[in-house]
Amino acid sequence: MVASKRARRSNAKRITIADVARTAGASVATVSRVLNGVDTVDPVLAERVRLAIGDLGYRPSAAAQGLARGRSGTIGVLVPDLANPYFSDVIKSVSAVARTAGSRVLVMDSDEDPEIERELTEDLLRYADGLLLCSPRMPRAHLAALAGRGTPMLVTNRQVTGLALHSLTVDFFQGVMAVCGHLARLGHRRVVYLAGPEHAWANAERLRALSGAEAFGLQVATVACGFTADDGYAAASAALDSGATAVVAYNDFVALGVLARFHEMGVDVPGDISLTGFDGIDMARFSDPPLTTVAVPRDRLGRAAGEALARIMSGDEEGEPGAIPVELHVRASTGAPRGSGGTPS
Repeated sequence: MVASKRARRSNAKRITIADVARTAGASVATVSRVLNGVDTVDPVLAERVRLAIGDLGYRPSAAAQGLARGRSGTIGVLVPDLANPYFSDVIKSVSAVARTAGSRVLVMDSDEDPEIERELTEDLLRYADGLLLCSPRMPRAHLAALAGRGTPMLVTNRQVTGLALHSLTVDFFQGVMAVCGHLARLGHRRVVYLAGPEHAWANAERLRALSGAEAFGLQVATVACGFTADDGYAAASAALDSGATAVVAYNDFVALGVLARFHEMGVDVPGDISLTGFDGIDMARFSDPPLTTVAVPRDRLGRAAGEALARIMSGDEEGEPGAIPVELHVRASTGAPRGSGGTPS
């Protein structure tokens, strides 16, 4: 009996706006105006339409309503790598802000490819009322073209001088400076940096900070690497061959890959060489040894990005948010180089 009722319901004709109009004795246009909250409909007729909607169990299409109102109720978010918990943590906070505002979030992943990033951005522009680009890798010209489209947009972790673009950044520069100070106090003088993606503004900021490392008495060599644990694993031998006493990895994933390879090679961390990461992902606390890293408050970044984009979408473009501060977390993966007499910090 229950199964037959379900079958009848599933086979029943879908209730349309035309059915509501016939039942209420109104036009389809009138029903549409009632559904969209237009207050010019006669109150008696509007009530009849609402009763018909309730009696028939009509459920309007969210997409159709969005088209009628000129908005979709959706925020588009583009990230370079969903597998990285840095971005998933940011998205989680953005989603919470959007949900409070009654919006939905549509997420796409460019897999660190600037050309794919451009294509996916075009897709998002078709569906979203506002756009959040997290750490975009695309060239300046593409960002300039997007900024000229008129769609409310916010960029995180990217600054482009001379371009009218709303941005929210993390203070990567200060984070790397804190790492340099920590290593110098321990007595390190030669450091190797395992560089991240060449198109990443965050990598450029790290390099900018390291260019001033001489002020701390540090000599810095740079090795091309990447952003994954596999990249770090592959670059570990080159880091060791550089003669440095400390490795500064682009992020925690790279550092964890280096650490795994060092374990296989019998290299003691920090006895033979110190190692630092960046981002402060949860796994960094549970490595062996626990990883010294620069913690980025991803929850705060996501909430600030969601709130800033909401203001931009509402037409309030004042009060450009500043850089999100970071914090150095010193753990057991860094120590004084042998014979240096450095000061623990």
